[in-house]
Amino acid sequence: MEVHAVRGVSLEVRRGEFVALMGSSGSGKSTLMNILGCLDRPTSGQYFLDGADVSQLDRDQLADIRNQKLGFVFQNFNLLPRTSARENVELPLLYGTRRFATAQLREMADAVLASVGLQGREEHHPSQLSGGQQQRVALARALINKPEIILADEPTGNLDSRTSVEIMGIFQELNERGITIIMVTHEADIASYARRNVIMRDGVIRSDRELTQQLDATRELERLKAETDEALQETPQ
Repeated sequence: MEVHAVRGVSLEVRRGEFVALMGSSGSGKSTLMNILGCLDRPTSGQYFLDGADVSQLDRDQLADIRNQKLGFVFQNFNLLPRTSARENVELPLLYGTRRFATAQLREMADAVLASVGLQGREEHHPSQLSGGQQQRVALARALINKPEIILADEPTGNLDSRTSVEIMGIFQELNERGITIIMVTHEADIASYARRNVIMRDGVIRSDRELTQQLDATRELERLKAETDEALQETPQ
């Protein structure tokens, strides 16, 4: 018996968009994400990435595209536990076609770690970092090759609400810089930080809409801080 995780899907994502793929477990959103990320090949149909049909490329060709054009962020961070933040971030560079001196690797990794707010944490191992900091390391790793597209699979699934908003703030900053972001989430509030919501069910796109009111992560963090300050003031001494 054949099971089609994704069927009859026609989707265009334009350069510079911030898209949230939504749906319950088994809806096909993760399978579609894997196809978009060149991790899986569709059994039928075509997938054009940057104008080129990549649906029939072999494994090595797909790996080259992933390394050159795409950055990945996962729910479980996927960091090497006995490796420093800096070394985790350097990994994609080691698998690329270009070769860098050790000093160059260090400089590039430290710069991208600083860009996600982790300056001074370069030598820390994942066990020495909070969940939010680990996700920032994972995001820095995704950015090290200067990708055109970030693919994020449930990036806030293991984070508390405030840290989730902080990560969405980084995503919005990256999107403002022109990076295309495609994010899988089942959380409607997280999807509200995107500019476009695509909802899947049973392997089919059921809804595709632009958001007229996108949540602003900076303002939301200010609101959360104000609420926390107010609650502390009301706490009996």
